[in-house]
Amino acid sequence: MRDIWLEIGFGGGEHLVWQIANNPRVGVIGAEPYLNGVVSAMDALVTRELTERVRVYADDVLALLRVLPPECLSRAFMLFPDPWPKKRHRERRLFSAHLLDKLAPLLRPGAEFRFASDIDDYAEVAIEAARAHPAFDIARVFTTENRDTMPDWPVTRYEEKARKQGRGATFLVLQRAVEPKV
Repeated sequence: MRDIWLEIGFGGGEHLVWQIANNPRVGVIGAEPYLNGVVSAMDALVTRELTERVRVYADDVLALLRVLPPECLSRAFMLFPDPWPKKRHRERRLFSAHLLDKLAPLLRPGAEFRFASDIDDYAEVAIEAARAHPAFDIARVFTTENRDTMPDWPVTRYEEKARKQGRGATFLVLQRAVEPKV
């Protein structure tokens, strides 16, 4: 196994399980603070006999990011995180310049960080934070309409829920810059 991926907030684990099942040479660390999600993911992993290449961290990812070694990750995911839709709660949103600061040294140069949200203002804030961050380049931005261009990015239940409620999603692929932006 030469690549380690990190999924931040894996929810019920559908994406995590799909990535493990479809990438046999990759190990995945999943961080999820909600016990119900951890139990669902572990149940699926055990049922499908996919526990060998996965480690589950049942807590806030920020603590985990403090102990991982530099440049240990070749990909990271944050898909449909809690949007904290009320204005007074938006500072609780996990995707931020602070998260990018913590994640950047852990990603190898050229590594991807994939983000998705069905909340327009959250996606816009994420794009602006990525543009401003010296350690990341925006490799790609796309929406639900052209989502099929990424076959290794499976649909999650949160994405399905958004579609049923009439909301599309924005998908963002960041790349860890080889040289920091000036």
